[in-house]
Amino acid sequence: MIINAPNSPVTLEEYGAMNMEQRRKVWLDISDITEAEFEAHMAHEKAREAIVPKVGSEAPDFVADVLDRDRKRTGEQVRLSDLQGAPVGIIFGSYT
Repeated sequence: MIINAPNSPVTLEEYGAMNMEQRRKVWLDISDITEAEFEAHMAHEKAREAIVPKVGSEAPDFVADVLDRDRKRTGEQVRLSDLQGAPVGIIFGSYT
């Protein structure tokens, strides 16, 4: 069974069967942004894709804040390169 979000004009099954132009029309129909704003956003996202690391490539070095059990910042930070040689699990999400 496929359940679509409330007020969605299409089901997930219908959406999955659409080509990009059909999806674009749905996005514009349900969005509160102009077509120009939408096109600018899509161009920005396409440019970002060019710099995203590919699956299987070496991860770029970065620094992350350490959170406590209550998801509050501890003031500590960890740099990925400092963990080289150790198993590392990374969970991406928003905890703010």
